[in-house]
Amino acid sequence: MTVKQLRAFLAVAQSLSFAQACERLHLSQPALSLAIKNLEQSLGGQLLVRTTRSVALTPEGETLLPIAVRLLADWDNAEDLLRQHFTLQMGKVAVAAMPSFAGNRLPAALRAFRDAYPRVNVAVHDVINEQVMEMVRDGRVELGIAFEPATLDGLQFTPLYEDRFVAVVPADSELAEREALSWVDLLDRPFITLQRPSAVRLLLEDSVIASHGRLPVAFESHQLVTVGRMVAEGLGVSAVPQLCRQQMEELGARCLPLGEPQVTRRVGLLHQAGHQLSSAAQALSDTLLRQAERYQA
Repeated sequence: MTVKQLRAFLAVAQSLSFAQACERLHLSQPALSLAIKNLEQSLGGQLLVRTTRSVALTPEGETLLPIAVRLLADWDNAEDLLRQHFTLQMGKVAVAAMPSFAGNRLPAALRAFRDAYPRVNVAVHDVINEQVMEMVRDGRVELGIAFEPATLDGLQFTPLYEDRFVAVVPADSELAEREALSWVDLLDRPFITLQRPSAVRLLLEDSVIASHGRLPVAFESHQLVTVGRMVAEGLGVSAVPQLCRQQMEELGARCLPLGEPQVTRRVGLLHQAGHQLSSAAQALSDTLLRQAERYQA
């Protein structure tokens, strides 16, 4: 039983006329008759009684009629729904992003995405770097935005840009008057940073400890906003990814370039290796890549 055969049966059953059914379906009479014949053969019995003057339904045809109406309505609804998803007239996509990106670069990308696809819903999970990778691996989100992992382990990474850490100091301190800072300058003060297992914290420790010893951590927090506010209040200094610069300065701190060792890490998109993204996720991925090109231009 095919959709074409059901449409042929329904057109005849509703009009009780082969001629009218042919006009409705834009089929020739032989093609319509063949479709009905094949349907009857596949089901094992006669559905229509046709004479030179009239067409009538058999009891089996009467049974099939409401079923055919329901099946074809469901088919048309499913076809229309999928078409809307593929053409991004509707749909949804879930993305996990590390806080340093979610609070800084992501909103502008989401604005561009919403302008292009206003009926696609986006669910954003603002979680630490390690949870981003877990959520992508587990299939809880299609896309993740995080630092490049040391091992991919079933993930595919597409770089957006390379980020460099900058110093964060109180705006009213003497350090804020300099053009750039060294790690010696920075680590001579109380240090404020994110708590483990934050990727920002671990990356700082891996990059700095070998040259300058352990970080003189005086305060730690789970949120970058809290780090920025504590620096602005003069409680100490910090180092954060360059992408957080605007956020830190809006909180009242000052950001400056840092000397050697330069702490850099690629930021990019993650999705399951070998997994084809939905149309909505692919469109969001393309939008994020275009936004990254703008920042690098």
